[in-house]
Amino acid sequence: MPFITIVVILLLIIFTGYLIIYNIFQISVTNDIRFYGLLKTIGATGRQIKRMIRQQALLLSLAGIPIGLLLGFAAGNILAPVIMAHLNYKNSFVSFNPWIFIGAAAFSLLTVFLSCARPGRIAARVSPVEAVRYTEGGQQSGKKGGKRKAAAGASLPKMAWANLGRSRSKTVVTMISLTLAVVLMNLVYTFTNGFDMEKYLSDLVATDFVLGHADYFRSSANFRLADQALPEEVIAQVISQGGITEGGRVYGQENTIQALLPEEYLRQGISIVYSEEELDSVVASREHVSEDTVAGSAQLYGLEDFILGEINVLEGDTAPLSDPSRNAIAAVYAADDYGVIHEDDNCFKVGDTVTLRYVKEWVNVDTDTGEEITAEESNARWSRGETNFVPRAKVYEEKEYTVCAMIEIPRALTYRYTTLGGSKLAMGAELFQQDTGTSSVMIYAFNTDETASTAMEDFLQEYTESVQPTYDYESKQSMAAEFEGFRSMFLTMGGTLSGIIGLVGVLNFINAVLTGILARKRELAMLQSVGMTGKQMNTMLVYEGLYYTMLSVALSLVLSAALGPLVGSLCSAFWFFTYRFTVLPVLAVIPLFLILGVLIPLLTYRSVNRRTIVERLREIEG
Repeated sequence: MPFITIVVILLLIIFTGYLIIYNIFQISVTNDIRFYGLLKTIGATGRQIKRMIRQQALLLSLAGIPIGLLLGFAAGNILAPVIMAHLNYKNSFVSFNPWIFIGAAAFSLLTVFLSCARPGRIAARVSPVEAVRYTEGGQQSGKKGGKRKAAAGASLPKMAWANLGRSRSKTVVTMISLTLAVVLMNLVYTFTNGFDMEKYLSDLVATDFVLGHADYFRSSANFRLADQALPEEVIAQVISQGGITEGGRVYGQENTIQALLPEEYLRQGISIVYSEEELDSVVASREHVSEDTVAGSAQLYGLEDFILGEINVLEGDTAPLSDPSRNAIAAVYAADDYGVIHEDDNCFKVGDTVTLRYVKEWVNVDTDTGEEITAEESNARWSRGETNFVPRAKVYEEKEYTVCAMIEIPRALTYRYTTLGGSKLAMGAELFQQDTGTSSVMIYAFNTDETASTAMEDFLQEYTESVQPTYDYESKQSMAAEFEGFRSMFLTMGGTLSGIIGLVGVLNFINAVLTGILARKRELAMLQSVGMTGKQMNTMLVYEGLYYTMLSVALSLVLSAALGPLVGSLCSAFWFFTYRFTVLPVLAVIPLFLILGVLIPLLTYRSVNRRTIVERLREIEG
């Protein structure tokens, strides 16, 4: 998917670059068509004229490409830190790798040479006689002019419409260049408008605030009791600020706990990281309690009553978890990004008996012989890169529990990492502390009064940055800000690309109007010579401009309506995306397009109309 996206963006950039450069050279060829015809009268060949146009393109590129590289590098320095900041990268830089600049220059040259190819062919084909008589959409070399049926009436709107049809390729190119910017802007708006904050927060936020060790919020860092537990004095400091309506602790323990699991469940869990050949040996190296039962890892939670009220109960009853005498345990299941619970996420169901080992002493065992090896031998093998030994529980206590419920713990309150092939289980806080012998708090989650929310946010920000930087927190407010930053990143990138393509579209529109007027100077002068007033001339040209812009708007509406659902389906990869059909950006540009359709033809014709009718007729007939 990312590769396809990059290819589409590159093709879009090539196409938009092609449009504007093509129109520029089309104007140049149109304006100098008589000159090329005269060159042919003195013996210039079509190939020489093509080469001349390519050399002109190369000279312009030698001046323009370095400027473009400098501007692109400056834009990259501005945009890259903004984008990377929203991707959790604290530091970012723009590479000075020369191959990037060489590649960009080669890419630009390719676009230039593609764009000037067709204007070069037009100039090479023109004959001296046709060059003198050339008008846009008129007869060209090798083509016989057909008879055109006269239209009934000669109103200004009809004349303007007929003028658009004289060079259909130019009309289509201009419309597409204007349409591309609007459609892209509409798709970017559809994409970012589909970011559903409610979905985002419902999955990532369970309470107003979550406090824990800074390492806890890094999903790649395992929870370690020794140095990542949250001290009670830190919790007390937060509670003393006031405004907390309810809160609870999540206790954590996994390093010294094993669960007796079905071998098939272990095999299935680790199969995603091991090949078929490796899988058998890895499973065989685990301690087998019976023929089909192995001692596997376990993630164990201790949940206080407030946390138990925040979990999603899939099946069964969680009330027994609050009574340590019931010896109850819950099997923890995880939902994917779309809220779907998979039955094979845990091997335990309601009513099953779970056996946990509380390990007090570990030893390393040789996987080939099954014999215990010393710590010194283990270290020596590890230093040599040998991995033919595994840890085994030597001294432990086993306890049995009954599964009273199958639950889903909100992502914000979990370990935030998964142990492959292990089981996730939860107890009430009192039973957890009693059986594990630990009171290590992984996180403290709490809610506050609305009036105290801002004050608590300010306190925690100051406290975790200046007083206790070892700890960190998440809040609804910080997650909402992260969400808005994520959305603004896409708006920045999409808006920048839309702006560039929009500028290309406007320049192409100006080029199209200018090309039409330059190619029809003699015709326009003749119309005025037979009685068309300046007001009528301006009105006709304004109609042409409005036809361009309004047809572009209509095409934008059609394409936006057709591509919107496609964007919705592609963006479903974002679990917090909700497709909402909209053409608001298309409607928003209508006033701008109306202004462009009126002003650009008027201003362009004014620059051409500075000479008298006689001077313009003589210039063409020369």
